[in-house]
Amino acid sequence: MRRADRLFQIVQFLRSGRLLTAAKLAERLEVSERTIYRDIADLQSTGVPIDGAAGIGYIMRHGFDLPPLMFTRDEIVALVAGIRMVKSWGGISMARAAAEALVKIELVLPDAERARVADARIFAPPMDLTDDVRELIDRVEKAISDRSIVRFGYVDQHGQQTERRVHPLGLWFWGKVWTLVSWCEARENFRMFRLDRTTGLTATGEQFQPAAERSLAACLRQYEARFGPQG
Repeated sequence: MRRADRLFQIVQFLRSGRLLTAAKLAERLEVSERTIYRDIADLQSTGVPIDGAAGIGYIMRHGFDLPPLMFTRDEIVALVAGIRMVKSWGGISMARAAAEALVKIELVLPDAERARVADARIFAPPMDLTDDVRELIDRVEKAISDRSIVRFGYVDQHGQQTERRVHPLGLWFWGKVWTLVSWCEARENFRMFRLDRTTGLTATGEQFQPAAERSLAACLRQYEARFGPQG
């Protein structure tokens, strides 16, 4: 971890309003207590309102805000690449939010870094996604966030039609299609559904309760057990 990143993390931990010892900070950041003492002293010397002392603990006075953070060149390229991908391949609301996020990022960048945004030579040509599918991506993402049970008709690769009622857990993008990762009530197991093969997807108005055995993490473990570790 870069020292600048470590200092940022220390400030974030202390902004919680809880008294934290150097030992606890050192454990979280995987450095020595001596390093924490030095970092705290450096932060205090720059005006960060940290109170406390060695052997007692540290706490930050309320009302402190971090100054705007600057991005490295690689971070700018990564942000631009991700935003352009979302604009081309994501949901309608998702794409709009990505464009707005890029504007906000550019506003806080110095001129030199702002120029790097325009100079980033990574592009994501639009895919053949209809507006209906892109709107569906947004609805599914909201259902995942709200833990809403959804139902829909589904046509599999063999043309067989079924009605499904599922607990939406995540969205996976495969480069050409989006799939809904879910817990299927009919199959009592994890299932993936291509969004472009669903019809009439609607929220039932019911919520599912989180359960470890039906979580996205459990789904990923099952998937890796069958196909090996994924990226």
